[in-house]
Amino acid sequence: MSALVFASGTAFAENWDMSFAWPEGNFHVQNGIKFAEEVKKVTDGRVEITVHSGGALGLKGPEAMAAVRDGLVPIAEYSLEQQNGEVPFASLGAMPGLAMGYDETKTLSGIMRPHLDKIFAAYNQKLLYMVPWPGQAVYTKKPIESLADLKGYKLRGANARAVEFFDALGAAPVLLPWAEVVPSLASGVIDGVSTSSSSGVDGKFWEFMSHMSRFDWANPLSVVTVNLDAWKALSAGDQSAIDGLSKELEPKFWGISKLEDEKNLKKLTDNGMMISMLTPEMRKEIAAASEKIWTEFLQNAGPEAKEVVDVYRVKVGK
Repeated sequence: MSALVFASGTAFAENWDMSFAWPEGNFHVQNGIKFAEEVKKVTDGRVEITVHSGGALGLKGPEAMAAVRDGLVPIAEYSLEQQNGEVPFASLGAMPGLAMGYDETKTLSGIMRPHLDKIFAAYNQKLLYMVPWPGQAVYTKKPIESLADLKGYKLRGANARAVEFFDALGAAPVLLPWAEVVPSLASGVIDGVSTSSSSGVDGKFWEFMSHMSRFDWANPLSVVTVNLDAWKALSAGDQSAIDGLSKELEPKFWGISKLEDEKNLKKLTDNGMMISMLTPEMRKEIAAASEKIWTEFLQNAGPEAKEVVDVYRVKVGK
């Protein structure tokens, strides 16, 4: 899916197919389209990226990191935490109750980044940029007025940490990649979903559920990585240009994520979704459950994960 093609006025050009699991209207995909356009400009057409949305290249998400490593796709965007089967460290960006909100997530991602650079290099790829999702909410068919309302509730979690979290809160969580969420709602396999406001709009959740609770228990990170063999095939000048572009666009993409949350909350309410905030009592219960999950996770996640969490908690005072 990566090919050398002749570009008029240049030497040979690289053409990369870029995989996204999300539908074309999703803001991560739109960010990717913007990135592709700018890459073509800064490399004078020597690198062209074709964006494929909606899992068109066959990647649902959890297998994306391995696919980039093996060169099945030269470049992909994917949820970092869904790669925890390959790398436990990847769970940190979506650890329940650890980084809540954009500011805390920015601090955490900055501490994680040097470790991620090493991890991705070991998996034959390079991190170009990462952008958070809006805060993780809970979509249900009934209002969640206390955590007791979650007892036994069949709720989708996107990753292992989410499943542990909602299991600790008394729900009956099911691990599902995004591609299986809407079909599972339609068939009754699940009754609710934990995900962002963006995915709530993408999935038109108002067709299946009536309530959204603003748990905001994490802002999971999505990453864009490129296969190292494809990267090394570029000239030093084009590598430098794309590196610079990635650093320039990443903060802008974070701003788009924030605006996306505001826009999608309005779309959800306009389509009849009832949105509620957590009570102080629920926040305390969530904090207690989260602390237990961090402790258990860090026992097996390696010294790098513990180092990141220790530094982060000092910085934010948690």
